[in-house]
Amino acid sequence: MKKFLSFLSIAILGGIVSLFGYITLFESSVVIEKSNDIPMQTFQTNFKEANFESTTATYAPTNFKVAAEKTVHAVVHVKNTAVSSGINSITDLFNGRRRYQQVGTGSGVIISSDGYIVTNNHVIDGATDLEITLNNRKKYKAELIGTDEKNDIALLKIEANEELPYIPFSNSDTINIGEWVLAVGNPYNLTSTVTAGIVSAKGRDLQGNSATDSFIQTDAAVNPGNSGGALVNTRGELVGINTAITSKTGSYIGYSFAVPSNIAKKIIDDILEYGKVQEAIIGFLPDLSEDDIEGVRIGEFSTGSNAKKSGLNKGDIIIKIDDVKISKFSELTGQLSAKRPGEFVKVTVDREGTIITKNIKLIKRVERFISRAYRLELIDTPEGAKIISEGLKSNYDADLVGFIITKINDQKITSASQAVQLLDGLSRNGYRVKVEMLDPNRKEVIYFF
Repeated sequence: MKKFLSFLSIAILGGIVSLFGYITLFESSVVIEKSNDIPMQTFQTNFKEANFESTTATYAPTNFKVAAEKTVHAVVHVKNTAVSSGINSITDLFNGRRRYQQVGTGSGVIISSDGYIVTNNHVIDGATDLEITLNNRKKYKAELIGTDEKNDIALLKIEANEELPYIPFSNSDTINIGEWVLAVGNPYNLTSTVTAGIVSAKGRDLQGNSATDSFIQTDAAVNPGNSGGALVNTRGELVGINTAITSKTGSYIGYSFAVPSNIAKKIIDDILEYGKVQEAIIGFLPDLSEDDIEGVRIGEFSTGSNAKKSGLNKGDIIIKIDDVKISKFSELTGQLSAKRPGEFVKVTVDREGTIITKNIKLIKRVERFISRAYRLELIDTPEGAKIISEGLKSNYDADLVGFIITKINDQKITSASQAVQLLDGLSRNGYRVKVEMLDPNRKEVIYFF
């Protein structure tokens, strides 16, 4: 018992000593100097630039509602039905040719209240039947008025019993890179689809896609089915016809291309007035030997060109057409695509550092057709196909330049393209070709090729 009490006394004494030591060593080291408490602040992670002076400027978010409402009812669904016959299986060999129906779809834009519709030529190419479906689900049969394969534009017409909503044309020259645009169409048969983007580039040339050298490039989403649809600005005005995408998959990968509205409008006007497109040119061959100049250097002048006698010289660099800057050949052809033969344009050139402006009357591009079999270059005339150059005389002795082909193997010739098709086709099949012509004195002559 005494031993237990002894241990208890020692334990209590040890605890008192430990407590005294803690108070002496640690409590005396407490910092007693006071400081103001700084509360922790919470900041949002969005960035706002410091505003040192008051300003009245306000920035509202871009709203496409008005443009979409103005345009979505004027963009239509185009159904192209093509019927063909052929032998596609072993069964067809025994049962004879069968008729096949192929259906394609795209978009179109109503451009007048009486039912004129613009679309792409490739949307309606080969069609035996065209059906238009409006945004309100009404369907109409469409008539093909005319096409321009080169610029991929076609004009259709429907007969409705009411005035139709339409999209007015805008001047596509005034649209700027970085400006908001909307693509309206029917991708994958999803009607009345609107996507938005900006103008990424102008005057874009796409080798191998089309003869159009002045596409508007955008990043508005465009997919199969959008072809022929509208590219509009934020005011709901037509600035282009959506035409192409560049893709390894066939679907949208970030950029799309539209024929500028100025070109589309000019083509439509020509089809309505003349039945076909009137191509206007200055009349020279470009010198493309340099790729580091800004503009288009003039090479040789074409026959019939007014440019040389109006004061332009070989070697001049065209830098503006009607005050629109020209940096490359595609921009020049884009500007001329919206002009007609006989119109005057203001051409500004750089002549060895001196800036000169001349008014030039545009001339009509003469379409040439070449027979590869006989190396004859032909153009259209009211009387037939006129020979303007020849490169092979082994089958005949006379100089045939200036002669007009009127018949081939007793078939009347009405165009140069028809003459070339017959000449080359008959040559491939080994037939002897009888060609009736008018010589420069309008005397009838006959040659056998």
